This record gives sequence, C-alpha cells and structure tokens, in this order.
Amino acid sequence: MSTQTSATPQGPVPTVVETSVNLRGLRRVGQRPPFLDYMVALWDYRHFIIYDAQARIQTGHENDRLGRLWLVLGPLLNGLMFYLIMGVLLKSGGGVENFIAFLIIGVFLFQMSTRAVRNSSRVITANKNVIHAFQFPRASLVLAANVRELLANVPVLITMLILVIVLPPAEEVTWRWMLLLPIVAFQFVFNLGLGLILARVVSVFNDASQIISYAMRLWMYGSCMFFSIDRFNEYPAVKALMELNPLYNVLHLARECLLYGGVGDWRAWSILALWSLGMLAVGMVFFWKGEESYGREL
Repeated sequence: MSTQTSATPQGPVPTVVETSVNLRGLRRVGQRPPFLDYMVALWDYRHFIIYDAQARIQTGHENDRLGRLWLVLGPLLNGLMFYLIMGVLLKSGGGVENFIAFLIIGVFLFQMSTRAVRNSSRVITANKNVIHAFQFPRASLVLAANVRELLANVPVLITMLILVIVLPPAEEVTWRWMLLLPIVAFQFVFNLGLGLILARVVSVFNDASQIISYAMRLWMYGSCMFFSIDRFNEYPAVKALMELNPLYNVLHLARECLLYGGVGDWRAWSILALWSLGMLAVGMVFFWKGEESYGREL
C-alpha cells in the first residue's frame, strides 16, 4: 500500500493506492532451506571446502619443527608401540601371516577414521564465531574436515604401502592393490556420515566429545586391528557381530588385497558399501534437520 498526493484548489490531498506484495518465496533469515536446496548450496561451496582443507593441512603443524612429517611419524610410532606390546609381549600375532604388515595396515587405516571422526565431531563447537557471523551450509565444515583428513593421509597411505613392500617378508605389488582406492573411498564416505551425526550431537551435548574418545578405543579392539578374527571361531555369535563392523571390513579387505592375494568376498564389500552409503544418507538428513540450531546459543 502506498500514498500519493494530488493538487486541488484547497491544497494537496493524499490518495491511498493499494498494491499487493507477494510474500511467497521469502524465508526467514537463518531458516533451514529444503533438503535439495541445501545440497545444491553445499555443492556451491565446494571451492571453499577444498581451500579450507588445504589451508588447514599447511598450518596444522606449523609450530612443530618436523611439521607435516608428524602425519607419518604418528602412525609409525603407534604401530611400533602396538607391535612391541601386542606382538612381542602379548604374542597376539600368533598364527597371523606377515603380522608386521598386518599390524601396519590396521594402525594406519584405523587412525584415518579416528582422526576424521574426532575432528568432524568438534567442528560446530570449534567454529562458533564463523557460524554466528556468516550464513552458509554448516555441513560444509564437516565435509571440509573430512576432505582435510583424506588429503593429509595421502602420504600416510603411501608410507604404508612402502613399508608393506620393504619390510620382510616383502609383498609383491599386484593389480589387486588398486582395490585400496575404493576401500578408502568407502571409508571416507562412512567417516563423513558418522561425522555429520556426531557433529550435531556434540553441538547439543559437548560432553559427548569425551565419550567419543573412549568409544573409538573400544571400536579399535572390535575391529581386529592387531589380532585375527579367527580367535573367535569358538564364539560364532561374537564373530558374526564383528564381521558386521564396517571398520573391520575396511581392514579385512585392505589386508586381503595387499597381503593375501585376494579381493575379499562379496559379503564384506556389500557390508562396507551399505554401511557407508547408509551412514552418509542418515548423517546428512540428521545434520540438515539441526541446521537452524547451530550457533544459536550465541
């Protein structure tokens, strides 16, 4: 509605002119967009996601003298520690062919998930100021954290493969080694889905970040990182439950392809694929539903 004036001998007389305003399509600032619009917006931020991941890799160890070398030294030292405790002292590698390479693959790949899940779960609480100041799809923070871990672990994976080749008994490189790429891809998708779920949980209940550390440690033991699943042959129910563990299947398939001349059975591939895609779908919807709540406490 607007007001116009017209001149008369007695002076200007206001004339009221009614106009209609279409409010359809307008949204409240900060309102959660429809899911498909949210996914499109997330795609539009792909350049930011990649840039943020690369920048944080470069600055992640800038205060350390050895810098990014710690990305490789960390898994190496952990592998040495587990070998001394589990392999030498507790003899957990009994009956495992090429136990050193078996352990290296377990430590390196499991730590990828550990770092990705922990960092993803904390991105909302760690970026409150950014969330409060700018309007953007918050899932881009979780995605950037996972891309960062994936890129940072490229030299780690290369080191893992070199150790498998060099340490006796030296393994022969075959075409099966290429299957490590889809295995890591499924692992990345699974980490992302789980990270989206935990990011929302931790944003509401910050103490959950402490629980995650203990849960990942327990998950490590349930993934056969440093012992064979054959130890549970006498407990078929326990063994069957462990075979449904997605991270166990990541380690199992990687060991089959790199060490034992196999490609893994279809059941292990199916379980890993279903876990990965299902976790991503659930995680994305779950995180999207909480989009309006992130940073609101500020």
